[in-house]
Amino acid sequence: MTCSHSYNIKQSALDSITPSALHKVSNSFSSITLNIFWDLTNLMKFELQSVIVSALKKLSETEVVAVSSESDGIFPSDSGVYAVYDGSGDLQFVGITRNLAASIITHKKSVPELCSSVKVGVVEDPDKTALTEAWKSWMQDHIAVTGKVPPGNEPGNSTWVKKAPKKKSDLKLTPGRHVQLTVPLEDLIDRLVKENKVVAFIKGSRSAPLCGFSQRVVSILESQGVDYESVDVLDDECNTGLRETLKKYSNWPTFPQIFVNGELVGGCDILSSMYEKGELADLFKQ
Repeated sequence: MTCSHSYNIKQSALDSITPSALHKVSNSFSSITLNIFWDLTNLMKFELQSVIVSALKKLSETEVVAVSSESDGIFPSDSGVYAVYDGSGDLQFVGITRNLAASIITHKKSVPELCSSVKVGVVEDPDKTALTEAWKSWMQDHIAVTGKVPPGNEPGNSTWVKKAPKKKSDLKLTPGRHVQLTVPLEDLIDRLVKENKVVAFIKGSRSAPLCGFSQRVVSILESQGVDYESVDVLDDECNTGLRETLKKYSNWPTFPQIFVNGELVGGCDILSSMYEKGELADLFKQ
């Protein structure tokens, strides 16, 4: 797209956009998992959602809805196109998503000063082409009136693109196998699990687990947005003797092992069971 004031140039630029070019945008928020609390007793929210879930209209004909901390349950989790406005009513960004509610809530948390209200259009049969065409339609509507693209859609602007968090490094209990420890390894383990809220002792690193159980544990912890520390029990260079010492410390014979607030929760099976029962949120809040 270009920032030229010629509508025809912008129109041709929009027409040249392919679904693959928008793959990153359309999937920026597709993996976000949020638990939306639907308060069916709140008539106002129900009515607002009824307005939002409708056939795709032109941008100018779509009702604007305020976004606030009380917005949970207002927006549908359908795929579609959305337009974000700041407190002055200026359009900041037009996006497409696989989950409208999740994307809007994420924007409100990450750039609250730019996300005061939105317009939402649910796209029926939302394959990539349909989503792209809906996005083009709303962009064209805005450009026809203003002669320019929204700031957030300008080339190089990454304000509205969800960035994958950088993975933390795995902890190493010692500088190396040839370094003489001044304290017992068991004391280092005890200090580690008591000074960090969540610690996972796994086979391999968090970025490359070396067994299916460790992979499952990492996946569950990251899906919960937990800030956790990880230790590779197979690292015989910097974690020499860890496997046998940890088994004695925890009185637990297998790996992975997960500790929360200094206490052993268990292994993969127990963590998976708690995850499936929805018990992890309360555990990590303690």
